[in-house]
Amino acid sequence: MDNHYFQSDPQLNSALKKVNQLINQRIKVNNQDLQVALKKMASKGGKYLRPAFCLTFAQFGSNNNWKSPQLIKIASSLEILHMATLIHDDVIDDSPERRGEESIQAAFGKDTAVYSGDLLFTVFFDLLVETMENSPYLATNAQAMRKILAGELGQMNQRYRQQSLLEYYRNINGKTATLFSLAAQEGAYFGGADSRTVHLAKHIGQNIGITFQILDDILDYKTDGGLNKPILEDLSTGVYSLPLLLVLKDYQEELMPYLAKKRTMTYKDTLKVQELVNRYGGVAKAHELAGKFTNKALQLIDELPINGTQKLLKRVTTQLLDRSM
Repeated sequence: MDNHYFQSDPQLNSALKKVNQLINQRIKVNNQDLQVALKKMASKGGKYLRPAFCLTFAQFGSNNNWKSPQLIKIASSLEILHMATLIHDDVIDDSPERRGEESIQAAFGKDTAVYSGDLLFTVFFDLLVETMENSPYLATNAQAMRKILAGELGQMNQRYRQQSLLEYYRNINGKTATLFSLAAQEGAYFGGADSRTVHLAKHIGQNIGITFQILDDILDYKTDGGLNKPILEDLSTGVYSLPLLLVLKDYQEELMPYLAKKRTMTYKDTLKVQELVNRYGGVAKAHELAGKFTNKALQLIDELPINGTQKLLKRVTTQLLDRSM
């Protein structure tokens, strides 16, 4: 667990350790090697941003005990759902690494990885049943899962295609922003915040999630490395993300000879596309758009009650934007 964004808050970090402990307690599979791999994935490299946002937004309510068993379980469910989607993503993309380690699908095969992701979904459902009985948020979680799947399917349908910016935003809103939005909204609701704060939390999380995905796409085109995933992996699997989409229309003549190769693109080809996208301003334009979503999130944060938690959210939101510079 490596959450440097929230490291200045000792109470939150203590609560996140509880989240990590609970996740490790709940990950039980009848395969010792696989259990070690799952626990390593839970503890190494993950920033625990979704649980952190959940617990942070809970501080705007009256039931805001950092270590409330209910809040710890809800925060844990969010990270477990996130882990499950990552494992399944790695199967689909045939990714060799995840969080700086060999991916579960690479180490144990696709069949074991699929079952591992399914196992995490069952743990996710268990935690929901334990914490949300007779709550409208059981339905909210089901709707969120549907949106995540719709975003992933939308992205899959656009592989090796020049999707529109509207399609791009729709897909990332589902596959990434939905879980950030759910985390913030649930934190505020189960922390006992008023309905206006819960509504603000939902939209703050959505804007932060969109920013987060855009920045992740930018990092794929950065030339200095430093990522816990292979550089240009999205491009090599036919996912045309924002930096490329922003320049593809005007520079098709230069880019299409490489993109037209689709699955036969070499690593040298992807590096050339990376160079062209940077040369024609795709990364700079994408960062500008990320800044607009960040500013929207900051404007909404300004409408929250003024306290130390509001200041923490503003600082973390700004730091997230800076991570791709």
